[in-house]
Amino acid sequence: MSYRIEVAPAAQRALRKIRGPMRRRIEGAILLLAQDPRPPAARRLDDEPAYRVRVGDFRIIYEIRDDVLLVVIVTVAPVVVMGTAA
Repeated sequence: MSYRIEVAPAAQRALRKIRGPMRRRIEGAILLLAQDPRPPAARRLDDEPAYRVRVGDFRIIYEIRDDVLLVVIVTVAPVVVMGTAA
């Protein structure tokens, strides 16, 4: 059973800013979420109905809607470590 992927406008804008092989890696990870929206590396966010998965120095924040088999990509952002972008 495959989930449908929907990318929010904010995530689309963030992806457009990422260039080269990293963008392709992120897009590949997003496509894999259609087959397994809860991979072993995914972490549920505290106090929110969302998950995150890391791809290199970026993380994908997404929500899962099991009732309609939908994964909504909320945003893609660089990982922040101790107040600085990694």
